[in-house]
Amino acid sequence: MAKQKKYFLTPEGYKKLKEELHRLREIDMVNVAEKIKAARELDADILENNVYDAAVEEQVLMENRIAEIEDILSNAKVVENSDKSKVDLGDVVVVKTEDDTHEFKLVGSEEADPEKKHISHESPLGKALLGAKVGDTVEVETPATKVRYTIVEIK
Repeated sequence: MAKQKKYFLTPEGYKKLKEELHRLREIDMVNVAEKIKAARELDADILENNVYDAAVEEQVLMENRIAEIEDILSNAKVVENSDKSKVDLGDVVVVKTEDDTHEFKLVGSEEADPEKKHISHESPLGKALLGAKVGDTVEVETPATKVRYTIVEIK
């Protein structure tokens, strides 16, 4: 039997996925079912009905996302970290490089969002920061160079 993947989530990430699942099941799937019904009524020849095809495709995508979220939630480990002596999942980490200061939130891979500066614990920077303490300097190799980050604060 294959081992189930464990998903690490912050409490906020778990809540967000539960809300998305509820919205998909209770609102979006109802809306797409109505689109399919309307498309059927629109044209007697379903085989050439592009509106129907698009609605069915949308339904399949939603069903796949629902299954994905259900898998994540059923195999999730919600990480709540109150120990701020070392970097762990859910922490906001303030780091200083040679040029600038940055703030990142360390999250599970399912919550990663580079635009929001939410980085996965599985990313090179996330791996380097995990377990580090204030004052520690970690080094991350990028394709072009090595970047050194000094931990200034753990929130």
